[in-house]
Amino acid sequence: MTKIEIYTTPLCGFCHAAKRLLNKKGAAFTEYDVSRDPEKRQEMMRRANGGYTVPQIFIAGNHIGGCDDLFELEHEGRLDALLAA
Repeated sequence: MTKIEIYTTPLCGFCHAAKRLLNKKGAAFTEYDVSRDPEKRQEMMRRANGGYTVPQIFIAGNHIGGCDDLFELEHEGRLDALLAA
């Protein structure tokens, strides 16, 4: 199973939208709440090459980007292949 990680905060609408799409796809993911964990936020920024907004999404260790990037992959028909890899 492909490892999916998503860095989020509880009140982020984009985070909720990204998680809804992943859930709709039946994709299990690990969620990291960066709102109360400064070390996780630093980890996220390091892994996302300075990206500080949430969500930051990683599939199979590769940085996908944020919610818009995830939905773009879905729109282009490329998300299923990434999730199945």
